[in-house]
Amino acid sequence: MSATLPLASMTTAEKLQVMEQLWEDLCRDERQVTSPGWHGDVLAAREARIASGEAHFSDLEEVKTRLRQKLA
Repeated sequence: MSATLPLASMTTAEKLQVMEQLWEDLCRDERQVTSPGWHGDVLAAREARIASGEAHFSDLEEVKTRLRQKLA
């Protein structure tokens, strides 16, 4: 099946709405969508950085504040 959307004439809001609908549909049964192998490699590397103290988790509000200060 081939679906064609009038992307050139769609607004950004319309495109985002279509993307959200696609993600909702794909997420209904996540077993049908497999992550590529490199995702596991990236996650393992990040876990190792957390375990070694080289990296840390940041609170979402802290990140928002930092980004707002950086962009101001």
